[in-house]
Amino acid sequence: MMHKQKRLVMAFMIFATAMAVGSARDAAAPSGKAMTVAEVLAAARAEEWRPLDPENILYLELASGRVVIELAPVFAPRHAANVKALAREKYYDGLAVIRVQDNYVVQWGDPEDENPEKARRILKAKATLPAEFDRPLDGKVPFTPLPDGDVFAPEVGFCDGFPVARDRKAGRMWLAHGYGMVGAARGNAGDSGGGAQLYVVIGQAPRHLDRNITLLGRVVLGMELLSSLPRGAGAMGFYDKPEQMIPIRSIRVAADVPPAERTELEVLRTDSEAFGRLIEARRNRREEWFLRPAGRIDLGIMTVPVRDKMRKPGN
Repeated sequence: MMHKQKRLVMAFMIFATAMAVGSARDAAAPSGKAMTVAEVLAAARAEEWRPLDPENILYLELASGRVVIELAPVFAPRHAANVKALAREKYYDGLAVIRVQDNYVVQWGDPEDENPEKARRILKAKATLPAEFDRPLDGKVPFTPLPDGDVFAPEVGFCDGFPVARDRKAGRMWLAHGYGMVGAARGNAGDSGGGAQLYVVIGQAPRHLDRNITLLGRVVLGMELLSSLPRGAGAMGFYDKPEQMIPIRSIRVAADVPPAERTELEVLRTDSEAFGRLIEARRNRREEWFLRPAGRIDLGIMTVPVRDKMRKPGN
C-alpha cells in the first residue's frame, strides 16, 4: 500500500512539474511567438513595474556620481535599520572606499577603524549586531523560482528583486551573493559586523559566502562607478596608500533627500508575468546573434531590470 501511494505521489509530482513547465512556456510566448529580452521589457505593463521605497533606498555619493542601493529589511531588518541609522548620523560622510579586489568586492568604511584614537565614533547606531545570515521560510514572502538547478541550494529564485535561496526541508531562506549585492563586512565572529563597513560584489557571484555574511541590499543603479575603480595592490585588494582611497562624500537615506534631488527608479516586479517571460527569454536567447540557446539559467546571470520612473512606454 505504501509503495502504491509513493507511486501515486511521484506521478502527481511529475504531472505537476510538467504542467508548471507548460504554463511557464505559455506565459513566455502569449502570442505564440518566442520573445527576446527587449520584446519582453517593451511589452511589460505599467503595473508590472514597482517604484522604489525612499525609506529603503541609500544614495552613496562619490565624486564620480551617485550609487543607488536598495535595502532588504525582509531578510536583514536589524542591519537595514542600523545602516540607515549610521547614514542619518552622517557616520559614512568623509570615509572612503578602502578595498577593491578584482573579480570580488569593493569595500568601504573607516580607514582608521583599527585605531581607537582616530576611529570614527558611532553615536546612536550599533557598532555590531547579531548575524542575519538567513531567516525562517515563510510562504507569505513572495518567491519566484528559477526552473533550473543550483549548486549551493535546493531552490533559488527572486523575492522583490533580490536573489534568494531556499531550503524547504530545513525551513530556511536567505539572500544569495551575486553581482551588485551589498553586505556587512565582519571579522571572524559572526556577530562582529553591523554595517559600519559595507561591501558590494563586483565579480562572479561568490556563493560560498552565502550564510556566512549578512547581506542587506543590492545596488540598483551606478554599479559602473564601483566596478571600474582602480584595484588595490595590497593583500585582498586593500589600498596600501592613503592617497589611493576613494573619498565618500556622503551616504543618505533617499527619504531624507528633497524629492527634486532623488533618483526616481522602477524595478520590474519579480512576481509578474513579465518577469516569468524574461526568465524564459534569458534561458533561451532569441536574438539573431545567438546560434545556440543555453536552455538553462543560473541565479548569478538573472539580473532584474531597472528603469527611470518617468520613462514613457516605447522610450
